[in-house]
Amino acid sequence: MATSLLQHGRIETTVAKAKDLRRVSEKLITLAGEDTLHRRRQALSYLLSKEVVHNLFAEIGPRFKQRPGGYTRITRTRVRAGDATEMAVIELVTEDYTPKGAAKKTRKKKATGAADTAAADRAASKKNSAKASSAADVEAVEDIPEGTTP
Repeated sequence: MATSLLQHGRIETTVAKAKDLRRVSEKLITLAGEDTLHRRRQALSYLLSKEVVHNLFAEIGPRFKQRPGGYTRITRTRVRAGDATEMAVIELVTEDYTPKGAAKKTRKKKATGAADTAAADRAASKKNSAKASSAADVEAVEDIPEGTTP
C-alpha cells in the first residue's frame, strides 16, 4: 500500500489501514530527506518498485525536507456498503510549509479611543509630577545645615 500511495499520491482504504499506512509512509518520506545509497536500499527493501523509490528520493523527499513531519492527511469519506466499514482517503499533503517563526508578525499597540489616550496621559502626568516633587524634597534637604534636624 505504501508503494501505491507514493506512486499515486492518494488512495482510498479503510480507516484502520490508513492509520497504519501513515506511520509507514511518513518514515519512508523522512528516510528520503537525504539521498544516500544506504537510504535508497532501505527504502527499496520495503517498497516494491524501483521507479517509486526513484520518485520518492527525486521528488517527494526534497519537497518535504523542511517540514517536521505530518506529510500525509487522512480524510474520512464514507461507510462501505458491504460491511459498514469506515472508509478514508489518505493523501500526501500538497500545501507548502512555512515555519511558525516566519509566519509571526509583530503587532503594534494602537489607541482604541479617546478614553484610553486620556487615561494614559493622566498616568504619565502623575508620574512626572511625583518625580518633580521628590526632586524638590531632595533639594530642600540639601539646604539644611548639618547637625540640625528639620
